[in-house]
Amino acid sequence: MRGVPVFFDPEVLKHDTGPYHPENPRRVESAVATLRQEGFRVECPPAPPRTLAAIERVHPPLYVRRLAEACSLAPPGTESAFRLFDSPDNPISASSFAASVRAVSLALAGVDAVLARTARAVFVAARPPGHHALESEAMGFCFFNAIAVAARDLIATHGIERVLIADFDVHHGNGTQHLFWEDPLVAYVSVHRFPFFPGTGSADEAGAGRGRGTTANVPLPAGTGDAAYAGGFVAALERLSERFRPEFVLVSAGFDAHRDDPLGGMSVSTEGFAWMTRALEDVANVFAGGRVVSFLEGGYDAASLGASAVAHLKALSAVDGLS
Repeated sequence: MRGVPVFFDPEVLKHDTGPYHPENPRRVESAVATLRQEGFRVECPPAPPRTLAAIERVHPPLYVRRLAEACSLAPPGTESAFRLFDSPDNPISASSFAASVRAVSLALAGVDAVLARTARAVFVAARPPGHHALESEAMGFCFFNAIAVAARDLIATHGIERVLIADFDVHHGNGTQHLFWEDPLVAYVSVHRFPFFPGTGSADEAGAGRGRGTTANVPLPAGTGDAAYAGGFVAALERLSERFRPEFVLVSAGFDAHRDDPLGGMSVSTEGFAWMTRALEDVANVFAGGRVVSFLEGGYDAASLGASAVAHLKALSAVDGLS
């Protein structure tokens, strides 16, 4: 069995988006099956008791309650796709709130495992994704911003002083950027297609106030491949990390920039994701004691998602000589 565990709970598969939605249970179910076949151990840790309190450090209680109530009114089954929450991109079912909370709890459990040194790194295979979620608004398939919750929790609960969030999803993580726009304790670096949904992430977006200079964006045109996409990410990551010197690394691991993804329109290969992951490992080893938690974001082609996740975890494992 390989050294970096996969945190997963079948509960996250119960978020029903209807029969034709790209963010569906099959994508994560298939990825987890592929990781198991490759020898990665899959674990289902308990939810940390502080999960709801941690969510409410990022999302106001009124928003959390609004989502819970909306899901409680949603009908079960695939007809739930006709009930939407905040955006046409965000169908909900009766189980969507519980699945969203569980996704966050898996991220928090990953942080706890790494800090307790029961794992050097953790990959969280969960859904719905999170990096588009704003404080009080769902969008882009996302309800709770799990990476943002984990970052705030690292600071509030564990006393970590500098957290780096690295995002290589093809879509810019507008929610994450917005949440930490003026925060000097959390740095954010993103490579993504631009212009593209959600319309943010230009190169001149660098934070404000005390957070000025802690945001770095690498916007790239459609069709970009490994050299510019992975290369641009690595260069920006290294520049920001040298200045910021993170104590913990969180990864928004979206694999929809893969050349086979139906939504991304980019030309990144499986090796491109391994390249970016090796750079993240280097940064974590130099500045953060090797501490990394990676959270699955996008990726909508089952085969390329599984292959890319395997490449990502092999690169995460290789530092320990466990690949």
